[in-house]
Amino acid sequence: MLPLATFKTVVESTPLISIDFIVKNKEEKFLLGKRINRPAKGAWFVPGGRVLKGETFEQAFYRLIKSELNLDNVESIFKGIYQHFYDDNFSEENFSTHYIVLAYEIAFNADLNSLPKEQHSNYRWLSKEELLNDKTVHLHSKWYFQEDKQADELFR
Repeated sequence: MLPLATFKTVVESTPLISIDFIVKNKEEKFLLGKRINRPAKGAWFVPGGRVLKGETFEQAFYRLIKSELNLDNVESIFKGIYQHFYDDNFSEENFSTHYIVLAYEIAFNADLNSLPKEQHSNYRWLSKEELLNDKTVHLHSKWYFQEDKQADELFR
């Protein structure tokens, strides 16, 4: 872990790389958690997290499915590359956050009560239509269901 002051400088100065999970159950509903931390605090958001320095992509993927969903292994489908821009950041200081996000869809049918509470205070399943029409679902999570929002669209 970086010292706090150093990490603030990194977030203020560079994009972060993260992985988000578009979690779908048998009923074709998608998992959203109510964010505890900034950015996007208080919004409903898909599970995920950032890749840490010195961590391979594979290590980050498996660490995040364990910490976010309490899973050890899962099959996934790569959905694309996205860019998330936030006006705020994890701290109380005044600077923005920029993420380059690799999105993966996974199938998962968990009891919501078994999910970790470190990043999300609550969880719920929503259909694509419900989440696109819900004002409490963060815009960046809605983008996963709007094909024109992918950053890799330029490279197809």
